[in-house]
Amino acid sequence: MRIAVLGGTFNPLHIGHLALADEVCTSLGYDRLLFVPAFRPPHKEMADSISAKDRLEMVRLACGDDERFMAESCEIDRGGVSYTFDTICYLEKKYAGQIDGKIGLVMGDDLIPGFPLWYRAEELSQKCDLILALRPQVESSSGHENSHSGGYGSVPHATRDSSGKVIFDVSANPLFRNALSVKNPELVLSSTEIRTRISEGRAFRYLVPSAVFGYIIERRLYGSDRQRDL
Repeated sequence: MRIAVLGGTFNPLHIGHLALADEVCTSLGYDRLLFVPAFRPPHKEMADSISAKDRLEMVRLACGDDERFMAESCEIDRGGVSYTFDTICYLEKKYAGQIDGKIGLVMGDDLIPGFPLWYRAEELSQKCDLILALRPQVESSSGHENSHSGGYGSVPHATRDSSGKVIFDVSANPLFRNALSVKNPELVLSSTEIRTRISEGRAFRYLVPSAVFGYIIERRLYGSDRQRDL
């Protein structure tokens, strides 16, 4: 079985996450993709602090319609700061004897500059097949570990294309020498935008899976009280 991992806060999980997971499985041939909600990311503030239990349950609900997808609770169960290296080590033991090749680690291309600063990044890049996904220029909700802050001017090997998108020459960094890539749909959508829409009473029904929408309304998350009867 080929396994890939997609980590993040999933606050909340939205259709962009599912589209990316689908692309990874379809284009790269992974049999299972594990969504791993972080308990506490090392370098990212948790906005609108709903419980980790609620975030995990939304991921579980979102995975219910696709047998390739599964919620993995190890970082929430472990508590404390969520380091991807520790998670990969745990999953290697959990699925010992079942994994074909290395575990695939999915990360947005917006995280490339900060990746060398991740906990045990060099070892992590050797343990995993790094899978680079396209990310639109919005807040990153898949930001495990260090999300790069500030401008790109100081980042080596970074250029912008005609649309203004930042392009990184990952071949110049040995950590990404063998990285895979996927051309997933670049949906200009973020968890931050969805939380804002919910708190302002604006439409969001089709930005998240239907089961997640129902859970948000039922649990009155993100200030959704006014939308209970939608």
